[in-house]
Amino acid sequence: MKIDEGFKDLGELLKARQSQKPPAYEWQDLALRVIKELGVPNFKRNSVFKVCKEHPKMVIEKCLNDTKELCQTGERWKYFFKLIDGYNLKPITK
Repeated sequence: MKIDEGFKDLGELLKARQSQKPPAYEWQDLALRVIKELGVPNFKRNSVFKVCKEHPKMVIEKCLNDTKELCQTGERWKYFFKLIDGYNLKPITK
């Protein structure tokens, strides 16, 4: 890519070449999806990552789908945590 292809300065060129790094693990991608779909506030993001790491993907997706179906108003992320807590699953140990 040449600088004279519509880029005015080096900053624009570097910005165009940057790519977003994908999550390292599948559970991280799932956590980001939960955060986005439920509008989880910043102070609860770490909790979402912890839950997604410790529980099977199937459980997280079921709770996410149930939350979207059953909780139409209010803070849906709180309902999501209530459903996760109801499963009483032991965390996965590695």
